[in-house]
Amino acid sequence: MSPETASLMSLIDKLGALLDRSDMIELEVQAGETGIVLRKPAALAPAAVASVAVAVGPGSDRPAGSSEASGTSAAGDAAPSPTSRFVKAPLTGIFYSSSSPTSPPYVTPGQRITVGHVIGLIEAMKLFNEIKSDQAGTVVRVVAETGKLVKAKQPLIEVEP
Repeated sequence: MSPETASLMSLIDKLGALLDRSDMIELEVQAGETGIVLRKPAALAPAAVASVAVAVGPGSDRPAGSSEASGTSAAGDAAPSPTSRFVKAPLTGIFYSSSSPTSPPYVTPGQRITVGHVIGLIEAMKLFNEIKSDQAGTVVRVVAETGKLVKAKQPLIEVEP
């Protein structure tokens, strides 16, 4: 990664941290012809809450679309197990769970992995970076979505020792 790219990625991470610590839900920065907009998930929350409220069926205490077997909702935001750990993104970029759209994912829930096992790719500045696990154990769930932006230190997968 070039020094300019590293500097830019560091700046984006710092802006993300600033946004997380503030009461703002959106931060937009413009410098010349270059601009960036960062949004907290709360910026989209009203739409998500409305869809969950509509999806609740009578006699059910769970929203439709939640998965009892995995313990995750359709949005994938279940509470982690007390013994589980997360493999976190080392950099900001676009996450990919497989090497190509037709390839199987690097990891799947229930799979045993070791330290150094490739769990996905993060594309940053047109470079694909292999992301390796720093945890050994069983994959509980893949938190990050393929093709979506992940920020540095954001959980990618949940692993139970």
